[in-house]
Amino acid sequence: MAVGFPVASNILHIMQIKQSYDVAIIGGGLAGLSCAISLRKKGFDVVLLEKETYPFHKVCGEYISLESWDFLQSLSVPLSYLKLPKIDTLFLTAPNGKSFTTKLPLGGFGISRYMLDHILANIAKELGVDVMEQTKVNEVQFGKDFQLQFTSHTTKQTTLSAEVCCAAFGKRSNLDIKWRRQFLKNQDRRLDNFVGVKYHIRSGGDKNVIGLHNFKDGYCGISQIEENKYCLCYMTRSENLRACNNDVQELEEKVLMKNPHLEKILSKRSVYPGFPITISQINFQKKTLVEEHILMLGDAAGMITPLCGNGMSVALHTGKLGAALITDYLGGDINRDEMERLYHQQWKLNFDKRLATGRLLQRFFGSTSTSNAFVSLFNIFPKMAAPVVKMTHGKSF
Repeated sequence: MAVGFPVASNILHIMQIKQSYDVAIIGGGLAGLSCAISLRKKGFDVVLLEKETYPFHKVCGEYISLESWDFLQSLSVPLSYLKLPKIDTLFLTAPNGKSFTTKLPLGGFGISRYMLDHILANIAKELGVDVMEQTKVNEVQFGKDFQLQFTSHTTKQTTLSAEVCCAAFGKRSNLDIKWRRQFLKNQDRRLDNFVGVKYHIRSGGDKNVIGLHNFKDGYCGISQIEENKYCLCYMTRSENLRACNNDVQELEEKVLMKNPHLEKILSKRSVYPGFPITISQINFQKKTLVEEHILMLGDAAGMITPLCGNGMSVALHTGKLGAALITDYLGGDINRDEMERLYHQQWKLNFDKRLATGRLLQRFFGSTSTSNAFVSLFNIFPKMAAPVVKMTHGKSF
């Protein structure tokens, strides 16, 4: 394949896994894989449990801020070799068709989750991380160490133990419900119950531009990824979809295409096979960072709104932070309480304001009238845009 990573085999191999590990990571997305690789490079025994089989697609905007470039290269991801599209311009449109263009202070690049997750999974395997695919964790109990119970197609074993456990299972999991996490109990219509839809299409605009197109109760991002493909991903309230008979095509025709820029793109798109893919019950409520002594990574700890275009970088950064503190704990430099306290402290220092800004922008851009007003305001006062973008991004890590 031209993209430079091996094709997945359809043959499942029964793994020989250990009974005990230094670290168990639940979930093999960007946060889980980056944490696993970082810890394995320090010499720790790591097991990663992922319910899917690599490679696979995820609903995601697939734009990564350049703040993540150095860290990904430190994980041995060959970014320069992949010749990925660099993105340095934001093209913002309102539901009424008005538009605003600005340079991104830092910029980013495009890469699909299908490619990046698979590259990271292969790096983890080559380093000696036990990557258990098609494995669902059903329960985690903490005593002297962590006891994980799971069902798997890749091993006959059903339990294992670990001294440290991380949860990097994404936006929502069966374990969230089992643990009765607080974010599931809170209710805020402006932050709850969204659906996401993603396509890969053959064209979608200029190569160096990320388009952010607003429509009634939602927004759509479009930017280039590898192999000259474009990722088109949008999010809207679940009631928008229900009002369209739960039909994605009807939703696009009746709601998204009211924005003339989206009408032009959607009416002429050429879609790659296997799309669209969808996800539901997306929630932007604040989340706890530690549950039952388990460190929460990535979206499991808190999800930045997609309109900020920075979720992939936040996930990677949490994986790095978690790995560094776990290294200190396993090395005897700090105890478990200190590890958890420092994780809270560092997470909030790096992400609290960014996620809060994202939630605030979510409220503004969730309304047709305010979306129209914001784009008009940016055109009148263009210097206002840069600080808003900067508040949702971090520095190179």
